[in-house]
Amino acid sequence: MIAWRHFAVIALLSVAGLTVSALGRKRETGFLNRAVTAGSITYRYQVYVPADWNKSKKWPVILFLHGAGERGDDGLIQTEVGIGTAVRRHVDRFPCLVVFPQCKRNVWWLAPEMETQALKALDRVIKEFKGDPQRVYLTGISMGGYGTWNIAPKNPGKFAALVPVCGGVRLPPSARNLPGMPSDPPEGRYAEIAQKIGSIPVWVFHGSADPVVPVAESRKMVEALKAAGTNVKYTEYEGVSHNSWDRAYAEPELLPWMLSQRLSGEIGRKK
Repeated sequence: MIAWRHFAVIALLSVAGLTVSALGRKRETGFLNRAVTAGSITYRYQVYVPADWNKSKKWPVILFLHGAGERGDDGLIQTEVGIGTAVRRHVDRFPCLVVFPQCKRNVWWLAPEMETQALKALDRVIKEFKGDPQRVYLTGISMGGYGTWNIAPKNPGKFAALVPVCGGVRLPPSARNLPGMPSDPPEGRYAEIAQKIGSIPVWVFHGSADPVVPVAESRKMVEALKAAGTNVKYTEYEGVSHNSWDRAYAEPELLPWMLSQRLSGEIGRKK
């Protein structure tokens, strides 16, 4: 009898241990620290996981590219501006995974190694948290907006929607002399990007009084997208300066619009 009771206690403790372990894994939500290696360099990034995340379904995924002010290697500050702020203020609007890679100092998302590490972080999150490959979205602010226009055309079939905020194609003067930066593209680059984006739905945001990235950059891209037959929406905030991302990511319609898009035969037809 004593032996049986001893066995029963061990069994109960084992079950309890498994339950606690399972609960512990379930509670790993919110903003989580992660790292990815590209080449010989390890890059820290963060991923936002909704509180109700579970592995019983596939989850939409947003890749967010921050601006120049959040560059570094702390793996944290990139969540404090842009879509990270919106997640914290309106958590109910984000039933999805959000990936926050961080660009190194003194380079831009246009650098090939930065693009590589961002996409590797995205793929890692899709695998770890059961992301839905048919519902992957790309968005970025300022320097990250440039990154959005640069990465999307080179990765057809990867993203179901794009949301560039105060980005552009032709580099601002402050970025043209940085190491590894490409030469300033010609005017025809807008049409080239638009043709490669094709039917991917796009929603562009910019402030009319932006002193850092001229609003003409977004206007030219929108016109090129319209000429290419792309499903494009454009919101320009009158009198708003460079931080148009605060209003853009607070738009109540943005996330429902974005998360309704998916890679399929119907892509580009939704409004």
